[in-house]
Amino acid sequence: MNVLATNKRASFDYELLDRYEAGLMLTGAEVKSAKMGHMSLKGSFVTMHGGELYLTNASISPYKFAGSSEKYDPTRSRKLLVHKSEINSLAGKMHIKGLTLVPVRVYTKRRLIKLEFAIGRGKKAFDKRQDIAKKEAKRYIDRKLRNA
Repeated sequence: MNVLATNKRASFDYELLDRYEAGLMLTGAEVKSAKMGHMSLKGSFVTMHGGELYLTNASISPYKFAGSSEKYDPTRSRKLLVHKSEINSLAGKMHIKGLTLVPVRVYTKRRLIKLEFAIGRGKKAFDKRQDIAKKEAKRYIDRKLRNA
């Protein structure tokens, strides 16, 4: 498994509850560009339209060896390939107030490109401060143990 892109803000801004895996519907040039690492999940989110899931606002830069296509939109919505039963389950969970679908990372599984997304609940400012305090305390302890 080769990780192509991660959403570093996902675990900082959201409390991630359940994780799911979905296939990404991409064009050939987008696949090549993503496998070269020219993909970003910054500011992206998963939406539900008409019983289907879409990855919105994820950026895949144009593949430089493909022909010039002026119509190419790097942030277009891309369909996610998920079983219908999972979509129905997610639709039920999305009606609960404060839950959203957050993309976590994009990776390869054999020759396929997969997206891991999670159901997340937005964190409050004090939750973020607690996470920062825990991280700094762990860093301090590790530094002291290393120097001892």
